[in-house]
Amino acid sequence: MNVLQGAYTALITPMKDGGEVDYDGFRRLINFQLEEGIDGILPLGTTGETPTLDEDEEEKLIKLAVSEVKGRVPVIIGTGSNSTRHMVLYTKRAKDLGADAALVVTPYYNKPNDHGLFKHFEAASEVGIPVIVYNIASRTGRNIPTCLMEKIAALPNIAGVKEASGDIGQIADVINTIAGPRKNSPKPFMVFSGDDAMTLPLIALGGNGVISVVSNLAPSKVKALTKACLEGNFEEGRRLHYELLPLFKAAFIETNPVPVKAAMGWIGLPAGPCRLPLGCLDPKNNAPLKAAMAGLGITL
Repeated sequence: MNVLQGAYTALITPMKDGGEVDYDGFRRLINFQLEEGIDGILPLGTTGETPTLDEDEEEKLIKLAVSEVKGRVPVIIGTGSNSTRHMVLYTKRAKDLGADAALVVTPYYNKPNDHGLFKHFEAASEVGIPVIVYNIASRTGRNIPTCLMEKIAALPNIAGVKEASGDIGQIADVINTIAGPRKNSPKPFMVFSGDDAMTLPLIALGGNGVISVVSNLAPSKVKALTKACLEGNFEEGRRLHYELLPLFKAAFIETNPVPVKAAMGWIGLPAGPCRLPLGCLDPKNNAPLKAAMAGLGITL
């Protein structure tokens, strides 16, 4: 596949007040992202509350995303599970429904050993769609060390990693030992930040961009940040980084996607409530989140 780079939005799943998925709202959000110039979208990730979605809801959202985008930007679908068998089924479904790539998270709760982790991603690689590994130990309880990532990256169809380890040293090692040597090869390995605030340093080290939460709210700003950094204009990149930093922080003042959905609702974007077990934003956090939005020029 072509090299993916830039700003990709980990889309929320908008809900109606009764808890049903707001499919019309989801369509509106996709078009909002496209109009704002986003480089790609990622439905059914953590930000999309996938653990609470039914399989028929997921299938409808995938079909809607692919049909609405119409090939204008890549569509990556989250297909992870802590059951390898289920993950393979979800990845096949994404492939069959026309997704460009799949995002497969490290199995959560099970805390698999190295052999099990390798076999899990080997099974994903055999589906025949580009796979981006999602490394986020804070949610899964299991980090993928660089030595193991190197073995996983050698598998067919493993196209890259969404790095949310929070460890800049590990990210640098992944870029230096895996992505760098393959930069101009027929099988490049792409490295995306899974943390909005790490976008600038990750790209400065040679990474490809960000899979962003904040771009649900401010896609053009996050796109401008990644574009400046990828073009080597780090003076502009730093300016945008510091401009966005208060919102990067405020968007995670509580568990994602609780704050970003609240913020989107305040400005009239389709969002609605989160599904339990995620509750509403604590009222004490309204003020700091609104202040961060105002600082970025987002009017309420």
